[in-house]
Amino acid sequence: MQLDKDLQSVQEVRDLIKTAKEAQRALARMDQAQIDKIVAAISAAGAEHAGRLAAMAVEETGFGKKEDKELKNRFAALTLYEAIKNQRTIGILAEDKEKRIIDIGVPVGIVAGLVPSTNPTSTVIYKAMICLKAGSPIIFSPHPSALGCIRETVAVVRRAAEGAGAPVGSISCISTPTMEATSALMKHRDTRLILATGGGAMVKAAYSSGTPAIGVGAGNGPAYIHRTADVPMAVKRILDSKTFDNGTICASEQSIVVTKEMESAVTAELTRQGACILSDGQHKALSKCILRPNGTMNPAIVGKSVEQVAALAGLSGIPAGTRVLVARETGVGPGYPYSNEKLGLILALYVESDEEAALRRCVEILEWEGAGHTFSIHAEDENVVKKFAAAVPASRVLVNTPSSLGGIGASTCLFPALTLGCGAVGGSSSSNNIGPLDLINIKRVAWGVKELEELRGGPACRTGNRGTVDAAAMDELVRLIMRRLNV
Repeated sequence: MQLDKDLQSVQEVRDLIKTAKEAQRALARMDQAQIDKIVAAISAAGAEHAGRLAAMAVEETGFGKKEDKELKNRFAALTLYEAIKNQRTIGILAEDKEKRIIDIGVPVGIVAGLVPSTNPTSTVIYKAMICLKAGSPIIFSPHPSALGCIRETVAVVRRAAEGAGAPVGSISCISTPTMEATSALMKHRDTRLILATGGGAMVKAAYSSGTPAIGVGAGNGPAYIHRTADVPMAVKRILDSKTFDNGTICASEQSIVVTKEMESAVTAELTRQGACILSDGQHKALSKCILRPNGTMNPAIVGKSVEQVAALAGLSGIPAGTRVLVARETGVGPGYPYSNEKLGLILALYVESDEEAALRRCVEILEWEGAGHTFSIHAEDENVVKKFAAAVPASRVLVNTPSSLGGIGASTCLFPALTLGCGAVGGSSSSNNIGPLDLINIKRVAWGVKELEELRGGPACRTGNRGTVDAAAMDELVRLIMRRLNV
């Protein structure tokens, strides 16, 4: 029975890719205005259905909060749209008349979009928008535990896109997700790029597929509270961030790092604002629930309320209304589960002797799990900010802001994105907040400006007209290139 299911799902992938290839040919003939009309329609549809899709996601997965998932859906549909609506991605992007070079935007082709269960609906809206803006079709591979809400979100954005002129096959989704189907999609010779958002094993598989991929590693970002910080505001921002959608955004804080001189003020403020500092017994009991035996994050803690996590761990004595569970930690790595990424309402607390020790601890945490992703710092001393920013292995250094919202570009002016590249240090092909410009190739047209004699240092050979190329001839050349484009 499973074999039949696997074979059917692989055949479905082949059929979806065949249709997507036809869609790609049609998309390649569209101009920027036509592409932008499609993207605007996806934006409007995502915003219109944001609440309904958020409710579906929470009901199906049990992760997070409906109101926060709705905000993420609207962020993907509206904030992202405002950032990309005027971007040029198709045709001539730039022309340097002095150096006589033209840049032409070229769609990469069929994109495989892996969708996680933690942010299922917002990820679909986001990836559909950036792919269509880049002139490329996308085939979604949904997480099985969020299949219903993902398929419904795909249906919403697909109807909107096709209603605005997108060819059939521009946006599609595997209806029977299996490991074999996802593998077939990633490895297919006509798949040009993978947008990998999900668990570490899936992201690693994407990079091992032989197809170019943009992936995201573990977040696990530490938050350092410096002595110059406004402590009540720092704690507020950290707790606001960690409790947003019950901690399911990978850029959310996973640990707080302070020096000994700041311990009393920070722990008092954490308690005042609704965090519970665990006792040794509670610490030990909860530590057994954070990771699975294979060392990966336990999905039972992901996106759950404090009450659910406490019940799972058998914790008693947790005050009613507790927002986050905070466990003191002293080490990083194997045997220290609080030093890992925890996409739930759990924070580690490290108390270090001095600033240098705090910096070393932040680096150690990121290098253990989270290299290249996100680091946050709360400080009023800009020199300290620059010092830590230069030293930590993170692609995003966020200052005085909730990390989960700052990392995605909601509370900062970073590019609004739900795929956050980790750079080479994190095993990723990009350190960007991924947008449409990461999903195009650039074809360059360059006129000769030197002859061989000049390169050898001799006098130039002047036998022809080296003046400016006629504008009409240049336009015809570009049209010819675009007609012959085969992606």
